[in-house]
Amino acid sequence: MSGYPHNYPYGAPPPYGAPPPSSTQPYGAPPPGQSTYAPVATPYSAPSAPPYSSDPTKPPKDNKPSASGPYSAAVPPPFSPYGAPAPPPPYGSPFAALVPSTFPPGTDPSIVACFQMADQDGSGFIDDKELQRALSSYNQSFSLRTVHLLMYHFTNSNVRKIGPQEFTSLFYSLQNWRGNFERFDQDRSGKIDSSELREALLSLGFAVSPVVLDLLVSKFDKTGGKNKAIEYDNFIECCLTVKGLTEKFKEKDTAYSGSATFSYESFMLTVLPFLIA
Repeated sequence: MSGYPHNYPYGAPPPYGAPPPSSTQPYGAPPPGQSTYAPVATPYSAPSAPPYSSDPTKPPKDNKPSASGPYSAAVPPPFSPYGAPAPPPPYGSPFAALVPSTFPPGTDPSIVACFQMADQDGSGFIDDKELQRALSSYNQSFSLRTVHLLMYHFTNSNVRKIGPQEFTSLFYSLQNWRGNFERFDQDRSGKIDSSELREALLSLGFAVSPVVLDLLVSKFDKTGGKNKAIEYDNFIECCLTVKGLTEKFKEKDTAYSGSATFSYESFMLTVLPFLIA
C-alpha cells in the first residue's frame, strides 16, 4: 500500500490488506487486460430461483412459505465443544437464537461473578443493558452502540443477548484491546490520533489506506473530526468495525488476493449489521 512501510519482522506475514513483497501490481488492482468492473449477470436483488416453490405458478399450500423461503424458521445449530468455533447462523438469519453455553474451564472467578451478578433472572444470558452495566463495573464504560457491536461480534447474531462462553471471550478481548490502546496512546492523553490509530490497526493485522484512515477518524472522533483523535470507547467500536468487515470480506476472498465477489444479498447482510448496531 502506497505510503506505508512494509518492514515486517522476518518470517511474519504482512497484515491483511497489505500487498505481498513480490507483488508488482497495486493492491486490489485487476490483472492486465481485465476490466475493472465485471459484468453483472442479474440485476441487484433479482432472485436466481423462484422463492417459494419449483413451480412459479403454484402458490404454497395454506398461504405459508416453504422451508426454503427467506423467512423460514431458523433451526438452532448443534452445540459445539469448547474450543471449537461456533457454527454460523443460517444464511439470511441474523436473528437466529443463541445456543446455551457454559464458562470455559479455568475462567477467572471474577468474570464468572460479574456475569452472574448481571444475569439477575438466572436465564444464562444477559441482554445489552445488563452487559453495559457489567462492563462499567470494571471501568469499561461503553455506549449501547458499542455494546451492540461487541455482542454481534462475539455471537454472530443480532439477538442482543450473550451467554457465559461469549462473555468470557469478550471480557478477555477487551483487556487486550485496552492494553493495545494504552500502548499507542504515547502522550497519555486518553486519545489516539490518526498516526497512532494507523499503528494500532497495523499491530492488529489491518493495513488501511490513508483515505480509509481519515474516514475512520472522522467517523469515530466524538467531535465529528475536529480533534482528529479517538477515545477508548470509540477505539473499540472502530476496531470492531474494521475487524468485523475484514473477517467477512476474507470469507469471500479465499485466494487472499484482496478482491472478492459478493451477491447483492450477501453484501447487504455483511454491511447492515454494522450500520444498525
